[in-house]
Amino acid sequence: MRRVRKFLLGLAGIGLFVLCWQLATWGNGRTDVPGPWLALSGLRDLAREGLLWRYIIASVFRVMWGFALAVLAGVPLGLAIGWSGWVRDLLNPLVQLLRPISPIAWLPIAVLMFGGVRWWEPSDLSAIFLIFLASIFPIITAATSAVEGIDAKYLRVATNFEIGGMAMLFQVILPAALPQILTGLRLALGIAWVVLVAAEMLGVQSGLGFQINDSRNNLRYDLVVAAMIVISIIGICLDSAMARIESSALSRRGTAKR
Repeated sequence: MRRVRKFLLGLAGIGLFVLCWQLATWGNGRTDVPGPWLALSGLRDLAREGLLWRYIIASVFRVMWGFALAVLAGVPLGLAIGWSGWVRDLLNPLVQLLRPISPIAWLPIAVLMFGGVRWWEPSDLSAIFLIFLASIFPIITAATSAVEGIDAKYLRVATNFEIGGMAMLFQVILPAALPQILTGLRLALGIAWVVLVAAEMLGVQSGLGFQINDSRNNLRYDLVVAAMIVISIIGICLDSAMARIESSALSRRGTAKR
């Protein structure tokens, strides 16, 4: 009953927002701020033209590549910075120096870096690079904080049992840091999705961000809002998928402990 009540309240909140939206935009045309029905009509137009799925696939492709590369690089770096003093002294100043820079600020550099690449679409590489930058620093920060926050008694017990080296990493440090790392991955994916849309509005010729920019230039604001709705739905789906992965990993960890 609690879940049903929660679902119904959430549905009511969304319904109230749509109602207020409709009332606020009553009588607006396609070139004004469109109401929900015009936005849904625009969504149908995108689907009929075959653009919707093509742009969704392009956007998800870019964000998954950039995010996966950030995970592969960011988690080991974060673990190393959190665990090793000399690695922290070597790399943490660089991480703190680069972390405040907006990924979008790197767009001109990305275009220069990948403009001459011929074995893949340069605009795809630029967007993937920006997603990588947007994702890696939250991941490094989460992994570093997770290692630094491990209770010292676990490390002392492991030392007493003569566990060290890679065994210490995989049997003690990584399992203890896993919850915070997964939370960091979830947050990083959300940031990556937001940055992707901004990158597509500036530097590529496909994707949902490009659709928003192109529709704005053609004064089709119904298509702008339609693309925004799709972006929101996909963002919710990505976050839900990461939440399920996080819950599944933590439940298996709890079962293994027992």
